[in-house]
Amino acid sequence: MECRAGCAACCIVVSISSPLPLMPEGKKAGVRCASLREDNTCRIHNLPGYPDVCRNLTPNPEMCGVKNEDAYQFLAELEKRTAP
Repeated sequence: MECRAGCAACCIVVSISSPLPLMPEGKKAGVRCASLREDNTCRIHNLPGYPDVCRNLTPNPEMCGVKNEDAYQFLAELEKRTAP
């Protein structure tokens, strides 16, 4: 499955504890990744420095649903369940 263009739920909703380009302390849940453009596409997708955490996240029907709002809801619930 390919990412839905302009969704970016995984780049906004979830927290990322590892360093990211332009975000050396990682990213808090609900904060836009600094690598997102205004149209929610990634400036660094598949370029050198693209984080492993992003590269290894595989979109799937359960996570992404049929519309962007489904992905936001699914990932928000996952974030809530896995928060420390």
